Amino acid sequence: MANITIRNLDEGLKGRLRMAAAQHGHSMEEEVRVILRQALTPAEQTKGLGSRIKRRFAEDGVELDLAPRTDAPRSAMLEE
Repeated sequence: MANITIRNLDEGLKGRLRMAAAQHGHSMEEEVRVILRQALTPAEQTKGLGSRIKRRFAEDGVELDLAPRTDAPRSAMLEE
């Protein structure tokens, strides 16, 4: 893998990077790799909302407590 050196990095930016890395539980170096990967990997904007939701919950799924349906279906009343 290639190495990269960043000179003259603003101290405030470096501090925010350090905080983000700590929040995500990895090193500053890994945080930079994640940021670069996210910034430079093409977004999947071609997929619709439903596809993105399905992908998000595909691994763990979701359990919903739904109330039982007690009412019988009824016809729609359309007035002329």
